[in-house]
Amino acid sequence: MIDPKDIQKAAEEQMESAMMFLDDTLSHIRAGRANVRILDPVKVDYYGSMTPIANVATITTPDARTISIQPWEKAMLAKIERALINSEVGITPTNNGEVIRLIIPPLTEERRKQLVKQCRQEAENAKVSIRNARRDAIEKLKKQIKEGLPEDAEKDAENEAQKLHDRFIKRADEMLAAKEKEIMTV
Repeated sequence: MIDPKDIQKAAEEQMESAMMFLDDTLSHIRAGRANVRILDPVKVDYYGSMTPIANVATITTPDARTISIQPWEKAMLAKIERALINSEVGITPTNNGEVIRLIIPPLTEERRKQLVKQCRQEAENAKVSIRNARRDAIEKLKKQIKEGLPEDAEKDAENEAQKLHDRFIKRADEMLAAKEKEIMTV
């Protein structure tokens, strides 16, 4: 027989990983402000291996609308610029021979609404994962009744799983609200 606390712990870990994925996904959505995390998916050819830009250059945000990329080797300047042009970032880099700058354009109202919609979809995906973790935990608890777990202990564990679910859903809603506010702020 599996201890109900182990089932709850596994469910909590699943819910926590859903929240971490949501946090990571939301951080990659451009909100009109310079954020170095939008460059995370961009890889550059560094001596034959595809390497993240952060591993071959210093990336900073000197102001709210600019990302500055200073390669550690001059030879990487053109490769980084090419990787940025070919990437999904959608911002044309400017190169002054030493530093590459990405000027983040202000978002249009229509684009802001699209981004909010995308954020809502990502939050809903996280909520589905949280609900699935709760459902799996409850199913495992019901199977434990057949193996000798008292019904009142199963009901208590089920209530704990529901409280856990509610807490994580609330966190997902808070993260979504914060990201929506960030996107819609002009």
